[in-house]
Amino acid sequence: MASVKRRRIKKKKQVISRKIEFKYRGYTLEELQQMPLREFAKLLPARQRRTLLRGLTPQQKKLAMKIKKARRLLNKGKEPRTIRTHCRDFVVTPDMVGITFGIYNGKEFVEVKISPEMIGHYLGEFALTRKPVQHGSPGMGATRSSMFVPIK
Repeated sequence: MASVKRRRIKKKKQVISRKIEFKYRGYTLEELQQMPLREFAKLLPARQRRTLLRGLTPQQKKLAMKIKKARRLLNKGKEPRTIRTHCRDFVVTPDMVGITFGIYNGKEFVEVKISPEMIGHYLGEFALTRKPVQHGSPGMGATRSSMFVPIK
């Protein structure tokens, strides 16, 4: 039998770095920002679409005016102040991207910077109203056996 020599070819792994562009239902962020609100609402899921098409409440209109003012500052290259709001039922729209909101959770204002991935969600989803339970160790008298443990 003839011996066959095999060569191993070491290939270096090529790391391809690509910047992944954000798209929402096939539209880029710039296209979404140019789109009228009614047109954008057609891309949303049913509950959010219904909320926007029914119109804004007075509190939501006030928040929308603050968003427009902050958007103008962002376009000029200035960083707007945090917009504090109790309005948790406001749908995140493309013109809100880049703005920091202080969303009230019932106790305090939670600061949230809006990113493109948040489009279509409600503001309240990003400020949890309940803390996760963190159980500690049981205290004195918590069990029957702790009666017989000397305190000191």
